[in-house]
Amino acid sequence: MRNYELMTIFPIEEDLSKPALEAVRSILGEFGATIENEQPFGDRDLCYEVKKRNKGRFVLFNIKVNPAKIIEIDRRFKLQADLLKFMFVRVDE
Repeated sequence: MRNYELMTIFPIEEDLSKPALEAVRSILGEFGATIENEQPFGDRDLCYEVKKRNKGRFVLFNIKVNPAKIIEIDRRFKLQADLLKFMFVRVDE
């Protein structure tokens, strides 16, 4: 298991962001990832338009997961329509 930070950006509409956030938690759970911390960063302007949106709701996850599972999680996240952007960053111990 390795530590990662996962930054996610969701639409700011409540009816779109809540289900997308639950889907992210569910996908992480399916692949055996443990969520150490979940920190909302609030609604912010995006530097450029993403899926015809100029604003997004940012949420930072600190997770522990097997590095081999990251590719599969990445693939599943790309299929989520209401997950605007995401990025995994490995945290060194």
